[in-house]
Amino acid sequence: MTPIKLKSAFYNIPDTIELARNLLGKVLCTNVNGVFTSAIITETEAYLGETDRASHAWNGRRTTRTETMFQSGGIAYVYLCYGLHNMMNVVTGPADFPHAVLIRSGEPLEGIDQMLIRRKKVRADKNLLGGPGTFCQAMGIDRSMNAADLTGEQIWIEDRGIGIPDAEISAGPRIGVDYAGEDAKLPYRFRVTGKPVDL
Repeated sequence: MTPIKLKSAFYNIPDTIELARNLLGKVLCTNVNGVFTSAIITETEAYLGETDRASHAWNGRRTTRTETMFQSGGIAYVYLCYGLHNMMNVVTGPADFPHAVLIRSGEPLEGIDQMLIRRKKVRADKNLLGGPGTFCQAMGIDRSMNAADLTGEQIWIEDRGIGIPDAEISAGPRIGVDYAGEDAKLPYRFRVTGKPVDL
Protein backbone atom coordinates (compact mmCIF):
# COMPACT_ATOMS: atom_id res chain seq x y z
CA MET A 1 0.00 0.00 0.00
CA THR A 2 1.23 3.50 -0.84
CA PRO A 3 1.75 5.44 2.42
CA ILE A 4 -1.01 7.95 3.10
CA LYS A 5 -0.29 10.85 5.46
CA LEU A 6 -3.13 11.16 7.99
CA LYS A 7 -5.19 14.30 7.51
CA SER A 8 -6.53 16.64 10.20
CA ALA A 9 -9.94 14.91 10.13
CA PHE A 10 -8.36 11.73 11.52
CA TYR A 11 -7.34 13.55 14.70
CA ASN A 12 -10.51 15.56 15.20
CA ILE A 13 -12.93 12.79 16.10
CA PRO A 14 -14.57 13.25 19.53
CA ASP A 15 -13.64 9.76 20.83
CA THR A 16 -10.03 9.95 22.01
CA ILE A 17 -10.10 6.38 23.31
CA GLU A 18 -11.03 5.11 19.85
CA LEU A 19 -8.29 7.23 18.34
CA ALA A 20 -5.72 5.80 20.76
CA ARG A 21 -6.70 2.34 19.54
CA ASN A 22 -6.68 3.40 15.90
CA LEU A 23 -3.15 4.80 16.12
CA LEU A 24 -1.77 1.29 16.69
CA GLY A 25 -0.20 0.10 13.46
CA LYS A 26 0.12 3.60 12.06
CA VAL A 27 3.64 4.80 11.20
CA LEU A 28 5.11 7.87 12.87
CA CYS A 29 7.72 9.65 10.72
CA THR A 30 10.21 12.40 11.45
CA ASN A 31 12.50 14.47 9.24
CA VAL A 32 15.02 16.16 11.52
CA ASN A 33 17.73 18.17 9.76
CA GLY A 34 17.31 16.00 6.68
CA VAL A 35 17.44 12.72 8.64
CA PHE A 36 14.36 10.54 8.05
CA THR A 37 13.18 7.96 10.57
CA SER A 38 9.96 5.99 10.90
CA ALA A 39 8.42 3.54 13.35
CA ILE A 40 5.21 1.57 13.76
CA ILE A 41 3.22 2.78 16.78
CA THR A 42 2.73 -0.21 19.09
CA GLU A 43 1.55 1.34 22.37
CA THR A 44 -0.58 4.37 23.25
CA GLU A 45 -2.37 5.93 26.22
CA ALA A 46 -5.46 8.14 26.06
CA TYR A 47 -5.84 11.20 28.32
CA LEU A 48 -9.25 12.82 28.55
CA GLY A 49 -8.57 16.38 29.55
CA GLU A 50 -10.38 18.26 32.29
CA THR A 51 -12.24 15.25 33.73
CA ASP A 52 -9.23 12.93 33.82
CA ARG A 53 -7.08 13.22 36.95
CA ALA A 54 -4.14 11.71 35.06
CA SER A 55 -4.22 14.47 32.45
CA HIS A 56 -2.06 17.59 32.58
CA ALA A 57 -5.26 19.53 31.86
CA TRP A 58 -7.30 18.00 34.69
CA ASN A 59 -9.74 20.41 36.31
CA GLY A 60 -9.18 22.98 33.57
CA ARG A 61 -5.48 23.48 34.26
CA ARG A 62 -4.44 25.81 31.44
CA THR A 63 -0.81 26.85 31.66
CA THR A 64 1.99 27.76 29.30
CA ARG A 65 2.86 24.06 29.10
CA THR A 66 -0.66 22.71 28.64
CA GLU A 67 -1.87 25.37 26.22
CA THR A 68 -0.97 23.10 23.29
CA MET A 69 -3.52 20.56 24.50
CA PHE A 70 -6.32 23.10 24.15
CA GLN A 71 -5.72 23.54 20.41
CA SER A 72 -7.51 21.67 17.61
CA GLY A 73 -6.45 18.07 17.10
CA GLY A 74 -3.65 17.15 14.75
CA ILE A 75 -0.66 18.74 16.46
CA ALA A 76 2.06 17.34 18.70
CA TYR A 77 2.17 18.02 22.43
CA VAL A 78 5.78 17.49 23.52
CA TYR A 79 6.85 18.06 27.12
CA LEU A 80 9.75 17.25 29.40
CA CYS A 81 9.12 14.54 32.00
CA TYR A 82 11.07 14.60 35.29
CA GLY A 83 13.43 17.13 33.69
CA LEU A 84 14.97 14.32 31.61
CA HIS A 85 12.81 12.77 28.92
CA ASN A 86 10.82 14.27 26.07
CA MET A 87 7.36 12.74 25.73
CA MET A 88 5.13 13.12 22.67
CA ASN A 89 1.34 13.20 22.58
CA VAL A 90 -1.05 13.53 19.69
CA VAL A 91 -3.58 16.29 20.43
CA THR A 92 -7.10 15.14 19.53
CA GLY A 93 -10.62 16.50 19.11
CA PRO A 94 -11.88 20.07 18.78
CA ALA A 95 -10.24 23.16 20.30
CA ASP A 96 -10.78 23.80 24.03
CA PHE A 97 -11.22 20.07 24.75
CA PRO A 98 -7.69 19.18 25.89
CA HIS A 99 -7.59 15.50 24.99
CA ALA A 100 -4.40 13.78 23.89
CA VAL A 101 -2.84 10.39 23.18
CA LEU A 102 0.64 9.59 24.47
CA ILE A 103 2.85 7.57 22.12
CA ARG A 104 4.48 5.02 24.42
CA SER A 105 6.44 2.68 22.16
CA GLY A 106 7.11 1.61 18.61
CA GLU A 107 8.82 -0.81 16.26
CA PRO A 108 11.56 0.72 14.10
CA LEU A 109 11.19 0.72 10.33
CA GLU A 110 13.47 3.21 8.56
CA GLY A 111 16.53 5.13 9.70
CA ILE A 112 17.52 2.54 12.30
CA ASP A 113 21.21 3.49 12.05
CA GLN A 114 20.31 7.05 13.05
CA MET A 115 18.11 5.78 15.88
CA LEU A 116 21.06 3.80 17.25
CA ILE A 117 23.28 6.88 17.15
CA ARG A 118 20.68 8.96 18.98
CA ARG A 119 20.19 6.24 21.59
CA LYS A 120 23.95 5.54 21.86
CA LYS A 121 23.36 1.86 21.15
CA VAL A 122 25.35 -0.63 19.07
CA ARG A 123 22.45 -2.75 17.86
CA ALA A 124 18.67 -2.64 17.73
CA ASP A 125 16.80 -4.48 20.46
CA LYS A 126 13.32 -4.45 21.97
CA ASN A 127 14.24 -1.40 24.06
CA LEU A 128 15.27 0.81 21.14
CA LEU A 129 11.79 2.39 21.06
CA GLY A 130 10.49 0.64 24.17
CA GLY A 131 9.21 3.61 26.19
CA PRO A 132 7.85 7.11 25.59
CA GLY A 133 11.16 8.80 26.41
CA THR A 134 13.33 6.41 24.40
CA PHE A 135 10.84 6.58 21.52
CA CYS A 136 11.26 10.35 21.32
CA GLN A 137 15.03 10.16 21.67
CA ALA A 138 15.36 7.61 18.86
CA MET A 139 13.00 9.53 16.58
CA GLY A 140 14.66 12.90 17.22
CA ILE A 141 11.56 14.38 18.87
CA ASP A 142 12.13 17.19 21.35
CA ARG A 143 10.31 20.22 22.73
CA SER A 144 11.10 22.26 19.63
CA MET A 145 8.37 20.15 18.01
CA ASN A 146 5.74 21.12 20.58
CA ALA A 147 2.62 22.29 18.69
CA ALA A 148 4.07 21.01 15.38
CA ASP A 149 1.47 20.29 12.71
CA LEU A 150 1.15 16.53 12.24
CA THR A 151 0.25 17.08 8.60
CA GLY A 152 3.52 18.94 8.03
CA GLU A 153 6.98 17.91 6.82
CA GLN A 154 8.89 17.59 10.11
CA ILE A 155 6.74 15.10 12.03
CA TRP A 156 3.71 13.24 10.72
CA ILE A 157 1.84 9.93 10.88
CA GLU A 158 1.09 7.64 7.94
CA ASP A 159 -1.34 4.84 7.20
CA ARG A 160 0.64 2.11 5.43
CA GLY A 161 -2.08 -0.51 5.62
CA ILE A 162 -0.45 -2.40 8.49
CA GLY A 163 -3.18 -4.53 10.01
CA ILE A 164 -3.36 -5.56 13.65
CA PRO A 165 -6.09 -8.07 14.62
CA ASP A 166 -8.17 -7.23 17.68
CA ALA A 167 -6.87 -10.41 19.29
CA GLU A 168 -3.35 -8.91 19.20
CA ILE A 169 -4.33 -5.76 21.11
CA SER A 170 -4.60 -5.48 24.87
CA ALA A 171 -6.18 -2.70 26.92
CA GLY A 172 -5.27 -1.92 30.50
CA PRO A 173 -4.42 0.78 33.05
CA ARG A 174 -1.99 3.54 32.18
CA ILE A 175 1.54 3.52 33.56
CA GLY A 176 3.01 5.89 36.15
CA VAL A 177 -0.19 7.74 37.07
CA ASP A 178 -0.89 6.36 40.53
CA TYR A 179 -1.46 9.94 41.75
CA ALA A 180 -4.69 9.95 39.69
CA GLY A 181 -6.54 7.73 42.18
CA GLU A 182 -9.42 5.79 40.61
CA ASP A 183 -8.63 7.30 37.21
CA ALA A 184 -5.31 5.44 37.25
CA LYS A 185 -7.24 2.19 36.88
CA LEU A 186 -9.05 3.21 33.69
CA PRO A 187 -8.23 0.92 30.73
CA TYR A 188 -6.91 3.69 28.50
CA ARG A 189 -3.59 2.05 27.55
CA PHE A 190 -3.54 0.10 24.29
CA ARG A 191 -0.71 -2.22 23.31
CA VAL A 192 0.12 -4.56 20.45
CA THR A 193 0.87 -7.92 22.04
CA GLY A 194 2.00 -9.65 18.84
CA LYS A 195 4.02 -8.61 15.79
CA PRO A 196 2.06 -6.36 13.40
CA VAL A 197 0.94 -8.29 10.33
CA ASP A 198 2.06 -7.43 6.80
CA LEU A 199 5.44 -6.39 8.16
